[in-house]
Amino acid sequence: MKIAASNLALPPGDHRRLLPLLAEMGVGGLEIAPAHTWRNMDSAAVEGYRRCVENSGLAVVGLHGLLDGRPDLGLFKDAGTRERTADFLLHLAAVCRDIGGKTLILGNRWRGDGREIDAWVELRGFLDRLLPRIEPLGVKLCLAPLTPDAGDFCATAAQCRMLADSLDEQTALGLHLAGAALAAHGERGHVTFAGVRSRLDHFHIDEPGLAVIGSTGQVDHADLRRHLAAISYTGWVSIVQRPVPAADPLDGLRQAARFVTKCYLPLHTR
Repeated sequence: MKIAASNLALPPGDHRRLLPLLAEMGVGGLEIAPAHTWRNMDSAAVEGYRRCVENSGLAVVGLHGLLDGRPDLGLFKDAGTRERTADFLLHLAAVCRDIGGKTLILGNRWRGDGREIDAWVELRGFLDRLLPRIEPLGVKLCLAPLTPDAGDFCATAAQCRMLADSLDEQTALGLHLAGAALAAHGERGHVTFAGVRSRLDHFHIDEPGLAVIGSTGQVDHADLRRHLAAISYTGWVSIVQRPVPAADPLDGLRQAARFVTKCYLPLHTR
């Protein structure tokens, strides 16, 4: 497994001066939260950020928090809003490709007052229309399980896998797991991981409320690491947490990187 970190753990906006310090922590990849990174997501801003990441000795893993900061968009709103949401996700897929990433983590699913059966039909149709548009870009849109504060529909890993299985063969569709969501829904057993063996595209190491990794005691990271090893997962595991108020903006990330290196990486790779 390879350790990445979400830039959500860094101060919002222009934090590029801090990127070279991540490699010193043993972090090799960077996952990008668009709303946390760019005020104007034009090609010049994306290219400038890409160069800075590469010059810092990091690889871009992909994007997450795709619909954060966009209350005007949504998967279960009127047809016009859904179309604008699809166009925005397609734009993010192109950004992901241009910046060197491979995965886009689709969370933020709020069904609201709509009927559950209607939401299943809407989301399946939405993906059936969107995924063929993403496929030529060579990136994957990954269904992610959700904590209760991140969505109310298709929230468990089992439901995400069921939805993926219901779709026609789609090379642009991926699967994703995250520690806090698995803990929230009691999906701690190996059956969850066995169900995505050879299909898991990305993994988030996180805590409820995006607290510092290892600080809440609610996520059994040692157990998660055993399950990932059991399915021979060798991809990226991303540290996802909020910045910690401190004189040094990297204090929280350093703490998390030490914990993750000790817990998730085998001895011979540390």
